Amino acid sequence: MSDIKNSWDPAWTLPQNFIYDIVDADLAAGFERPVHTRFPPEPNGYLHIGSAKAIWINYSTAMKYGGTFNLRYDDTNPDREEDEFVRSIEQDLLWLGAVPNGGVFYGSDYFEQCYDFAVQLIAEGKAYVDDLSQEEVREYRGTLTEPGKNSPFRDRTVAENLDLFRRMKTGEFEDGARTLRAKIDMASPNMNMRDPTIYRIKHSYHHRQGNAWCIYPLYDFAHPIQDALEGITHSLCSIEFENHRPLYDWVVDNIDFKEKPHQYEFARLNITHTVMSKRYLRQLVEEKHVDGWDDPRMPTLSALRRRGYTPSSIISFVQKAGVAKAYSTVDIRLLEYCIREELNANAPRRMAVLDPVKLTITNYPAGKTETFPIANNPLDEAAGTREVAFSGELYIEREDFAEVPPPKWQRLTPGKEVRLMGAYIVRCDEVVKDTAGNITELRCTADLETRNEKPLDGRKVKGTIHWVNAATAVDAKAMLYDNLFTLENVNDVPEDTNYLDYLNPDSLTERPGCKLEAALAEAKPGDRFQFVRTGYFCKDSKHENTFNRIVQLKDSFKVE
Repeated sequence: MSDIKNSWDPAWTLPQNFIYDIVDADLAAGFERPVHTRFPPEPNGYLHIGSAKAIWINYSTAMKYGGTFNLRYDDTNPDREEDEFVRSIEQDLLWLGAVPNGGVFYGSDYFEQCYDFAVQLIAEGKAYVDDLSQEEVREYRGTLTEPGKNSPFRDRTVAENLDLFRRMKTGEFEDGARTLRAKIDMASPNMNMRDPTIYRIKHSYHHRQGNAWCIYPLYDFAHPIQDALEGITHSLCSIEFENHRPLYDWVVDNIDFKEKPHQYEFARLNITHTVMSKRYLRQLVEEKHVDGWDDPRMPTLSALRRRGYTPSSIISFVQKAGVAKAYSTVDIRLLEYCIREELNANAPRRMAVLDPVKLTITNYPAGKTETFPIANNPLDEAAGTREVAFSGELYIEREDFAEVPPPKWQRLTPGKEVRLMGAYIVRCDEVVKDTAGNITELRCTADLETRNEKPLDGRKVKGTIHWVNAATAVDAKAMLYDNLFTLENVNDVPEDTNYLDYLNPDSLTERPGCKLEAALAEAKPGDRFQFVRTGYFCKDSKHENTFNRIVQLKDSFKVE
């Protein structure tokens, strides 16, 4: 957890946006309460990069105005909530640097208050127990163009409703037998205001409350209550809750909290070539299309962390993607750009050969070993150099040799010379193959007067290739990741289309048998490097001697 930032970095504040404009206007109008925000994830899965946007909007807003930020688990639906997800969520927040200085809370801790407030609404004639089935409720609700009609149980007496709700709580009725609904307006143009369900019966074990409850409040009822009880001032959520805001206000107003929170919505973050729905992500995990929630192809924060992304690169991405109310999909290459820019500046350089072929220098003294100073990062003089062992037996990339070179080829080919990075110039004299015709060895002659120097006769050698000393090489596996889906906008596929049809069969290429320079033997899980001429890699946290490619070295994507 060395990446955790324990203090607020003002440089990570989001650019001025409509949310900051709202807070500025509130303060200018005499708003006196400290700004207080929250992040309310449901612990039914791992957080994804879309969650990072919600986290950072809430956290940066609180920090910008010297306020308070809460983490509150929305654990009001016991069926898929697990302690594993609770732990992963807090770990992700801390990893990003969004320390909940207001505290960590659980929606389930407010069950008693929610129940009491529901009783209050019943007593005031603002809620009633309904016996309609789920299908009947949908039928009675009406359509976008036609008003709904009242439930035949809407006019039960207060006494009857109080009795039935108490009996719901004590477990007298089966799941789905009854619900508690707010009595609002079945003719409202907003479907969410047509007597929404605020409590349902669910005989399920709760990860925190055990079997203490068999009725559970719905999010639209519990969330505004939780916000009010915690003193939240600005409840910032994604745009799909915009039509729920009148219900949020109705709950707050009718319970008559003295200090009322207000809800504001922003556009959720969608990224090309991936999905953000927890339902889809869960399916990918449970059906084993991926290697768990932290599979480096997944958009979850734990997956991005395992792949090698940094908190600062993700925050930079959120900043550049911007905050608005309009729906949009951000190119995944912007995320790759952010980590590439960071690692180009600070990642140590190391030599690694992912598809090795042996190169033997026939005129190199037998048994001799020497070292060459190689820059740790040419962009950072302070990074210094390291001594890399060299001998007459090396490994080079198979793709750096062509028996029949294409036009403008500047790497190794029979009879031609190349520079071994930081070392000698060599010429390929002989190609050795096995019985199947596969190249097993390249026999070369080195110009031993060119120890990282220009040839004395002035000849020019344009090509440079990297290498690894055979005697000291570290054996490893490289995992080369690509987009999880072939389709750019997977989130837009019609509901009757199977999004799994667009899974990319080439999203993972495994390269066993890699040869890495000796310094990489000391790499720890999470350490990041640039493998020269190959890409940026991170030591995997799950599998030994495995390195995950974070991102390729170059891309044509440009930030406007």
